[in-house]
Amino acid sequence: MNKRILLIEDDKRLSDLMAQYLTENEFIVKCLYDSDELNSTMDEFKPDVIILDIMLPGADGFELCKGLRKRFLGPLLFVTAKSSDFDQVLGLELGADDYVIKPIEPRVLLARIHALVRRSETKKVEDNKASHKLQFGKLKINKQSRQVFLDQENIQLTSHEFDMLWKLASNASQLVDRETLYNELIGREYDGLDRSADVRISRLRKKLNDNPQNPFRIKTIWGKGFFFVPDAWD
Repeated sequence: MNKRILLIEDDKRLSDLMAQYLTENEFIVKCLYDSDELNSTMDEFKPDVIILDIMLPGADGFELCKGLRKRFLGPLLFVTAKSSDFDQVLGLELGADDYVIKPIEPRVLLARIHALVRRSETKKVEDNKASHKLQFGKLKINKQSRQVFLDQENIQLTSHEFDMLWKLASNASQLVDRETLYNELIGREYDGLDRSADVRISRLRKKLNDNPQNPFRIKTIWGKGFFFVPDAWD
């Protein structure tokens, strides 16, 4: 079945070009030029992927992303003319899975979408195979239900935050290198500059009551990767 993409972009010419290209590549595309009909469109269209521009009339893409992440756990891709590290990090912190910078190379956009869809489908298949549970003291992780409890409190994680936590926790007491995280969870090779993994780790620390200045539960091994401490959850 063809995947449904909701494209939210106020530049009508660019939106039409992107929609035409994606349609030619066997996606079903619905275009919005602002957020006025977003809620009703989400209910009726039920997208598999959302492409969201940052600079929109009214509520900007950052605000929309925060609201969307309360109801949509599928792949969300930012399209932005802003190229500063601050904007890229902020978008990822708000729950975006990836971003592309204008001017957009159509083949790059298509590759990013395919990568996000593949990872999403792989997760569904894996989650349907068996129930996987991990527990470390007061931390409980259920891969099938994709739920996390810390001291009996249900911790709300985005899809990619959960995947990052599961990868680290299932390799507790072992170094998980950046190259592995980027290849398996983010879908591209680590170039030495990309901060996507660091942003997701930072969000996990905040939600799991780790010390951001001196983390003791999920540690950074500088120049190498990250280390999940199994006995730090009592």
